[in-house]
Amino acid sequence: MITFTAKAEPLLSQFVRAAIDPPVVRRPLALCPVPAGFASPARDYKGKSLDLNELLIRNSPATFFWNVSGFSMRDEGINDGDIVVVDRSVEAKHGHIVVAEINGEVTVKKLYKRGRVVELRPANPDFQPICFKDGDELIIWGVVTSVIHIFKS
Repeated sequence: MITFTAKAEPLLSQFVRAAIDPPVVRRPLALCPVPAGFASPARDYKGKSLDLNELLIRNSPATFFWNVSGFSMRDEGINDGDIVVVDRSVEAKHGHIVVAEINGEVTVKKLYKRGRVVELRPANPDFQPICFKDGDELIIWGVVTSVIHIFKS
């Protein structure tokens, strides 16, 4: 029998909790989007302001940051060295990217849950899905809501 738990106590050595009342740091946000294809004529870049806390954190007490190690989620835009924003208050559903604990090991994968079949699937064909057998314990720790990718310079 597979033990499937939706939430678990935090793994204290693995995460950084979002601040409950973070300071507001607003930065200018351009009025027009920047094209990723052909360049467009320059427009006025001053618009509203943006606070990254408002953008990335929906529920402060339930939000944590995790450093990612490895390339199994590469095709979902999650790379080695990125930081994922994980919300423990979001109910994990089929297709969500989750932080999960399997038999004591932590990973980030896409949840596949159809009928009685539960798997954790990578987003890189070089990796195999994690399939479960009797006695395995799967704890869905939280749902990834954002990824922060910092370019190395």
